[in-house]
Amino acid sequence: MLNVPPQPFPATGSQQRVAPAGQSRNKVALKPGHSLLDWIRLTKSGRDLTGLKGHLIEVTEEELKKHNTRDDCWTCIRGMVYNVSAYMDFHPGGEAELIRAAGIDSTDLFDQVHRWVNYESMLKECLVGRMATKPNPALQVETEKPGSTHLNGLSVPPPMRFEFSAAPLPVKDHRPRYDWFQTDATVNFVVYTKRKIPSSGCAVVDLQNDTLRVEMLLGKMSYLLHWRLSSEVQESVDVQTAHSVGKVQVCLHKSVKTKWTQVGQPLEHHDSFIQCKDRGLFYRECVLVSKTEVTHNTQVLCLQLPAGSYVQVPVGRHVYLKTSVQDTDVVKPYTPVDQTLMSSTQSSAEMGSYIHLMIKVYPDGLLTPHIANLPIGASLSIGGPEGSFTLRFLRDVTHLYLLAAGTGFTPMARLIHLALQDFTSIRKTKLMFFNRQERDILWHSQLDELCTKEERFEVEYVLSEPVDSWEGRKGRIDAEKLQDLLERPDNSKYLVCVCGPAGFTEQAVQKVRQLDFSEEEIHVFQG
Repeated sequence: MLNVPPQPFPATGSQQRVAPAGQSRNKVALKPGHSLLDWIRLTKSGRDLTGLKGHLIEVTEEELKKHNTRDDCWTCIRGMVYNVSAYMDFHPGGEAELIRAAGIDSTDLFDQVHRWVNYESMLKECLVGRMATKPNPALQVETEKPGSTHLNGLSVPPPMRFEFSAAPLPVKDHRPRYDWFQTDATVNFVVYTKRKIPSSGCAVVDLQNDTLRVEMLLGKMSYLLHWRLSSEVQESVDVQTAHSVGKVQVCLHKSVKTKWTQVGQPLEHHDSFIQCKDRGLFYRECVLVSKTEVTHNTQVLCLQLPAGSYVQVPVGRHVYLKTSVQDTDVVKPYTPVDQTLMSSTQSSAEMGSYIHLMIKVYPDGLLTPHIANLPIGASLSIGGPEGSFTLRFLRDVTHLYLLAAGTGFTPMARLIHLALQDFTSIRKTKLMFFNRQERDILWHSQLDELCTKEERFEVEYVLSEPVDSWEGRKGRIDAEKLQDLLERPDNSKYLVCVCGPAGFTEQAVQKVRQLDFSEEEIHVFQG
């Protein structure tokens, strides 16, 4: 259950890895002048970053292998070859991470940590060319249809479709199924998930022009329906969920009241049931409708989805926020929150039509100052949801312990709500919340109010830079604080969830392990 990227990537000691207990982590500090903004400036300077003076070539496997050093580093991602030599000093994970990808197809390594990163935009000026493909009759290849995207004049190689046999599917009886029916005015799709659906929901629906995409996020699995519709429909969608019986109904409104003879043409991956990690990201354009101040440097942004989209983000999952900064797409993961800590005023329709993101603004950052200055009505793209947390982790848990630092609180917010509302088996939920100063505590008054109303919830604040009058705990995370927090009554089951900056997360996991908690009793939220 410990959600830490597996070996062999990232490299041991990398700042992207949670180090094993007792080991220190080698932090990678970027040199001055080597931020993401500096990299964007470099790519727009006109400097030849490929070494090929603007020529694009077809790269053989043998040729790729030759470029495997720090000063001559080529790598292949999804069939496209990039010269990343100039990016070495700009990579937040450090030189060692890129060297691991030198001279090879690094798609799998990249996906383990950076799958959400828009590398096509960031490395556009580093593009060497396309990987030469070798015919292999053993592989089933589905060629792309006309109109596929192009990158610097090169068509992207057709995706290879493999059977997802590495991770066994659930038994056949557990596979969802669907049906459809129509009235004079509507077309309705019913998905039978064959499992109970949590109150936060599991449905992600996107209607764009004549294309309908319906995805059910069921634990680690994803069930997808995907059509090009046979007739026109209105832009809006209605979604109803019968949580206890596991049924989701999607209703479309016909533009013309005529009888449909079929739904339409099935598109790629229609009626597929695979692991969520194997499902590609899907983005939709949202509109910024409000900003609410939480602390001196943190806001909650309310984003309205397009009329044809309905997104239920399961608890513990994150989305990807994408926007253009200086003509470069920048992407960052954020865990949605509710309007308030124990929000209960929104209807199910409202919950699927809006996404709330709690964002801390870093003055020297690239993305967050840009977002903070966006006017109401501005557009932002949201991709996902994605994430490894499932409600199975809470099965039979009696004591839920949450360790959060700063905006690492965001996944904990909805988890607290879920534990108190849906899991009566959880007898105690305790949050230890680490911040620099009291003014940095997110939703401070709401947390205090919840403590007074809900006897099953406790919160303790820890400040590293408190004022003299602060009467609460002081300092940073250590074994003594955790020993007091992590009670272990007999005949109980525990789950410890951790989220925060990399250094905090590493220290927390190490110290929890030292208190003899097993890997199955620890979950790390990472985005």
